[in-house]
Formats: sequence, structure tokens, C-alpha cells
Amino acid sequence: MIQVVHFQRRQRATGNFSIESYFEAIRNLQPQDIAVTKKEVSFFSNGFFKRLLIALEAFFNQKDVNHITGDIHFANLFFKKKRSILTIHDCGALKNKTGWKKQIIKSFWFTLPAKKANYITVNSNFTKQDLLQYISFPEEKIKVIYIFVPQIHQAVPKIFNKAKPTILQLGTAQNKNIARTAQALQGINCRYVIVGTLDQATRNILIDNNIEFENITQALTDSAIARLYQESDMVALVSTLEGFGMPIVEANTTGRVVITSNTSSMPEIAGNAACLVNPFDVEDIRRGFLKLIEDDAYRAQLITNGFENAKRFHQQTIAHQYFDLYRTVATA
Repeated sequence: MIQVVHFQRRQRATGNFSIESYFEAIRNLQPQDIAVTKKEVSFFSNGFFKRLLIALEAFFNQKDVNHITGDIHFANLFFKKKRSILTIHDCGALKNKTGWKKQIIKSFWFTLPAKKANYITVNSNFTKQDLLQYISFPEEKIKVIYIFVPQIHQAVPKIFNKAKPTILQLGTAQNKNIARTAQALQGINCRYVIVGTLDQATRNILIDNNIEFENITQALTDSAIARLYQESDMVALVSTLEGFGMPIVEANTTGRVVITSNTSSMPEIAGNAACLVNPFDVEDIRRGFLKLIEDDAYRAQLITNGFENAKRFHQQTIAHQYFDLYRTVATA
């Protein structure tokens, strides 16, 4: 029996939508020859001392295969290299940093953790190529394993509301590009449902552009998120940067049209199953929204393409790629 441990960050009260629930689903599919357990570290990732304690705690909880599932990359600093797997979801932490701050993040979240990893997994080819700009690592040992769609997302037909579509936006971080999206929606009769905490500056932009919006800030269950997809007419992910872009695939699975960006990982994940726009061009974003609302044939084709695209992200297929990697590491 191969003993695998998933090392996960300590969750904050505000919650995080993806990493924890995703790897919980992986554990629920473990085969008979692999036993995967979770180790949520005892400390929040704040300051040098607590991060050192996280790395020491991880060292004392090693098993046959030790998998850092994201965010706390530095937790592997005292690991046995050949038994270590590191998952890096994106390189966004380096994009807007300069000087000594960028060097610290690069060293402790990328360069040093990579030196202590036998394999690195990433969730898209875009992230793989982006990562290779920052670290020196054997390219063949960076494994692209896509994120699978949780089984709670199922196809639910809905008549598209052309008069006043509901547009779903998941996430409010700066890269989600809500300010430009709001400007693009000015004058378009719609209901904009935004999940995540909005800062006052973004609220002001929504108000100034006369956007009817609903802001959902409480933590949501997976079933509640699935209902939001089902109740929407389209999903917006017009981000400036994404390591993967899960809302694209979740919308495809549900049977909702998607408007997303023509940059970073999003074209790779969307394929021919989304309306691609330039996230830095408000007029191009606006044209995308109008085409989705007005062109019935285009919208229907995207939904059909979406069901086909979602097959690439089947839960069992993705989970077994991790299990095969665990067997490779355990027998190295």
C-alpha cells in the first residue's frame, strides 16, 4: 500500500473556492493500492516564523509520497526530494512584484521548492511554459494535469433570457477584470451576479456604469455554486490572467455560454466552446457580450461545443493521472 499525504494550507474564515475541495475529490477516488490522507497545516501562511513552522510540521508528517497541493510551496523545504511532488497553480504572485519582494517570493515559492521536488504538476500548458520562465527544472518532469469538473455540475437546460440575461461572475480578485467588464456592460440590460467580496472602488465603477448587480459574499456550498450556474444565462471570466479557468468548464458542463479572454490559459481550456475577447479592450468585451445575447445560432453552437469540451475534464480520468504519478514517485 502506497501512503500519500496531501499537504494543504490552513483555510481562512473567508474560504477559498478551489484547491481544498478539488483534492478532497481526488482522495475520494483513491484506488485500492493507494491510501491518500490530508494534512492541513496548523498555521496560517503569515510571516517568516510561521512559514518555518509549516515547513517543519510538514517534514515530520512525511510518508511514501508527499504532495504539496498548492499555495504553501515552501512547505517542502525539508523533504526528501525523490518523494516530493509540488503543485503550482499559476505564477500570478510574481506578475506585479518588483525588487526585493519579487526576489523573496521567487526564491521561497518557486526556486527553492522546485529544487526539493521530484515532479511538479501544473494545470495547463500555459502555466507550464510560464513557470519555465522563472525556474530551471526538467521539462519532462513538469506534468500537465488538468482540473476536473466536480460531479455536482450537470447539464440543466434553460431558455436564454435575451431581454435581460443573468451573467455570473465567480471571483473578485484584481485579475478578474470586473472594472472593464462593468464598463463593457454599460447600457446592456442585464443582471450581473458577482460571487466574492467587492472593494468600494469596484462597487463605484459598477454603480457609475448603471449596472444592476448582486454581490454574494458569504461562503457557498458546492451545490449552491452549481445552482448559480443553472440560474445564469451566461458566465463571464474575462480575466487578465488565469492558471486554468474552472468556470469555463463548469459552464460548459451546465450548458451555459461563456465569454472569456483570449490570453493566458483560457483559450487552451475553452477550445472552441467560448466567446474569446481581448480582456484589455472594453469595446471588444462589449462586442462579445452583444454577440452572445443577439446571435441565437452562435450561442447554440457554443453550448454544443461546450458539452464536447467538458469531456476532456472528466473526474475519473484526471484523478488517475495523479495516482499514476504517485506510483511513479513511490517506486523511484
